Amino acid sequence: MTVNVFEQYLEAEAVYNEVERHAALVLLISDSEQGHISYTAAVTFFPHRDEEDYAVSYDAYAEEVLFDSKGRRSKKREQKLLLGFNEVIDRLAEQFDGKVFWDKPLREARRG
Repeated sequence: MTVNVFEQYLEAEAVYNEVERHAALVLLISDSEQGHISYTAAVTFFPHRDEEDYAVSYDAYAEEVLFDSKGRRSKKREQKLLLGFNEVIDRLAEQFDGKVFWDKPLREARRG
């Protein structure tokens, strides 16, 4: 089962495929199946041309597996992964010469 443990829309800047991106969706994704668990951090930059535009385009998408092992979901592990989450996302954003503005959320964070 795949679960978005954490997701948030934030102001951002990047240019990819000659399209300016003004927002990013950041995610911590849990994927568990038959006693195996993995956690992945991901970021996708999208145009966000106005206040109502949340059409996420996945062409400017990057991810990194943070944990992959036998086990189950763990709130304690998830809290630990979220401690360094911003730094991981910032590193992934560099692939697009992008910047995520952590202090400028577009919507409240959601946890699953």
